[in-house]
Amino acid sequence: MKTEAASVQSRNDEALPNVLDLCRSALGAAERLVESARYAVGKRVLTGNKADGAAMETHQFAAHGYAWLATCAAALRQMLHWTESLARAGHFSALEQLMLQIAFGEYLAQMAGGIAMSQTEVVRPSDIGLEQDALDAFRTRDVGMLIARGNTAAARTRLWALLATSGIPDDPLEDETLALVRNQFRRFAAEKIAPHAQDWHRGDMLIPLELIHEMAELGVFGLTLPEEWGGLAMGKRAMCIVTEELSRASLAVGSL
Repeated sequence: MKTEAASVQSRNDEALPNVLDLCRSALGAAERLVESARYAVGKRVLTGNKADGAAMETHQFAAHGYAWLATCAAALRQMLHWTESLARAGHFSALEQLMLQIAFGEYLAQMAGGIAMSQTEVVRPSDIGLEQDALDAFRTRDVGMLIARGNTAAARTRLWALLATSGIPDDPLEDETLALVRNQFRRFAAEKIAPHAQDWHRGDMLIPLELIHEMAELGVFGLTLPEEWGGLAMGKRAMCIVTEELSRASLAVGSL
């Protein structure tokens, strides 16, 4: 049986030390890999500085794979940006740390070994034209650490436990209007959607029209439309925030 001290040590081992520095270093390696992939794919599909249509058709799998690789790196960049902003504000807790290292561990592993673009398509580094020297340069000590220890079963289990007890991760919005929008739709989702979502799902029911009308009155379906067309002209970030809050209560409602 584990002693109490050993149990505490086990929990601590789930979180990597100096995770922000680790992720900054790994992000640099990921971005260099993307540049190598861009060069490799460019040799196949570019004529001068322009994409060649016929070459793009011939090498569409490589071009598609490059887009996925670049997207993974962009996701890691934004994930790190989010957690760095939390750290500056003094809100970087164990919950956000585990989310960060799990995301880096998973995406770095996919970038190194293969990205699942669909259930039947996996793009490997060689498909994009990446040479072994580029992959060796990518696999730095910090990248290896995050792949090996960032996204472990223990880290995921600990994250779920924190989500169950601490609630949602911190995400302070600097824009006061967007913060008000998020709070409004979080309340709306908690009061009008969450209590019924499971019954709708189990009964394979359509979303009630009354709820859709209420959402329409709140402007859900015109968030990004210009005001002269009857919209709210709030932009895509507002749309993402509203979608996130509705999906928190019901993915089916959020998908509307």
